[in-house]
Amino acid sequence: MQAQKVQTQKLDIAAIPVAGAAGDGMRVDIFDSMAPLEAEWRALEQDDLASFHQSYDWCAAWVETFRYPLAIVRGSFNGRTAFILPLEIIRSHGIRRAEFIGARHSNINTGLFSSEFLETAENGFSASQQAEIARALQGKADLMLLRNVPLDWRGRKSPLASMPAVENQNHAFQLPFLGAFEATLKQVNAKRRRKKFNHQSRLLNEKGGYEYVIAAPDQRDDLLDLFFRQKAVRFEAAGLPDVFQDAPTQAVLHRLLELGNKERSYAALEMHALRLKGEHEGHIPAVAALSRKGDHVICQFASIDEALVPEASPGELLFWLMIERLHREGAAVFDFGIGDQNYKRSWCPMETTQHDLILPVSGIGHAAAFAQRGMTRAKAAIKTNPQLYGLIQRLRARQSGKETSAAEAEKD
Repeated sequence: MQAQKVQTQKLDIAAIPVAGAAGDGMRVDIFDSMAPLEAEWRALEQDDLASFHQSYDWCAAWVETFRYPLAIVRGSFNGRTAFILPLEIIRSHGIRRAEFIGARHSNINTGLFSSEFLETAENGFSASQQAEIARALQGKADLMLLRNVPLDWRGRKSPLASMPAVENQNHAFQLPFLGAFEATLKQVNAKRRRKKFNHQSRLLNEKGGYEYVIAAPDQRDDLLDLFFRQKAVRFEAAGLPDVFQDAPTQAVLHRLLELGNKERSYAALEMHALRLKGEHEGHIPAVAALSRKGDHVICQFASIDEALVPEASPGELLFWLMIERLHREGAAVFDFGIGDQNYKRSWCPMETTQHDLILPVSGIGHAAAFAQRGMTRAKAAIKTNPQLYGLIQRLRARQSGKETSAAEAEKD
């Protein structure tokens, strides 16, 4: 990739206190390249509660593949970096939106903040500080739209929580890990959960058995390609667009397979699968991709193939095996990601509400922000009405020539 020209817009705001610290001046810089920020970016991402999706490596993979213009916001005071918001510019219907990099495939977004800023930012960004960020983005974006941001994450209030927000139509679901695996299971009915696992294992053992696979370097690309094929079948059956079908998205995900560091408990994308033995030797009925940053594990996506052994619920079995292993390895949270689906609720006692934060920048951005809030609220209303949502899913399925129910479309 050729080096990008770095352009920054610098605003000195000596009169505005940062996070309530009187006498401190705040400075906002806008960068159109990641490289100048790499050292401080990697330092900020060491925060355990900073989202994996704002890590430098994750963002670089999307930037170098899709090449959207960047508008990375860095805030600093007293010469020290306070925060980085890694944004790219997405143009749609004549509107330029500054969004988190790769947001279309993000499960949780937090931004990056220094410990010093977090300690003093109890009330988040002030109105005047938000206005300065908007001014810094003028000429580059019409609005800043930060999707899927939890206003409170694992006991920490986000500094972004003071921004204008609308609840995202999708919630996220997590399983916290307790001291003992049995205690963890008790959060979700341990007896029923273990009985189901034993039943699934018995069904597969009667057909020759199975093995839990964590893909080696020479296996992971093939396993990811298998996921693309399995998921395409599921999307088609549900009458839904395939969000993984475009070549650039697939290229990014293949690239992420190469990034990991066991010493730092970091994996950008790790492929897991259930593989059958005996009667159906070599068949893979379930695939999942996990990301890990510190003690937080996210299931980025998963797929199933119901051509064989659907009665054994191979996807559910794979989740048991992954969760059991990660508990042994010291993870603290298994995150099933966004989307309200029955299998997630069956595993998760923790439901996280996320918000979309909308900051208008230009005149047209104010109109776009109003429309965006209305559209998000409409989607949320539809998703909280099971009858209406089911009807829409069935209509989508009929349009594709299928009669797959919403439940079938979402159970993987």
